[in-house]
Amino acid sequence: MGQSQQTENSEEIDVKALQDMYKKFVVECPSGLLFLHEFKRFFGVDPTGEASDYAENMFRAFDRNGDNTIDFLEFVAALNLVFRGDLEHKLRWSFKVYDKDNNGYVDRSELRSIIDSIYRIKKGTKTDMNESQLSVDEVVDRILEAVDSDGDGHINMEEFIRGAQQDAWVLNMLKLDMNPAGWMLEQRRRSAHF
Repeated sequence: MGQSQQTENSEEIDVKALQDMYKKFVVECPSGLLFLHEFKRFFGVDPTGEASDYAENMFRAFDRNGDNTIDFLEFVAALNLVFRGDLEHKLRWSFKVYDKDNNGYVDRSELRSIIDSIYRIKKGTKTDMNESQLSVDEVVDRILEAVDSDGDGHINMEEFIRGAQQDAWVLNMLKLDMNPAGWMLEQRRRSAHF
């Protein structure tokens, strides 16, 4: 059969690349588990810097079994999603980042917390902020108005996915979340210069 295996997306998984990833993972994480502080260090995130909150939310979304560590299978699943996932899969991942308490809903405070983190990261990386004239609360209000279709103040996963797919502005506001691969690569690149 060779060195690859077909997945349901008909993408090929390169076994050699997977073996190389595993070797790197074991070198970076000799325990076989990636802890939050290692995750931040791996991506060059200052523990108290502008990207710290976002990195914590990202880590939590990757930690599928909720044991406060990322094992190799979770790591590969996360990388696969980040680099190869389609829009709906990335939206599902983003929803998990936003749903900090894992109750299946994103409320105003969770949404505000993530938008605030995104604003701080964009300011820290000097990313162009066309929407900088809007405050965090104005952005939260606008997203809730666009996405919370039943008006109950909570966004479930279906509302989140449908709302983001139907509103280009919302999708643009979620750009950092929709491109976690870009964020990861940028963090690694920036940390290499220090």
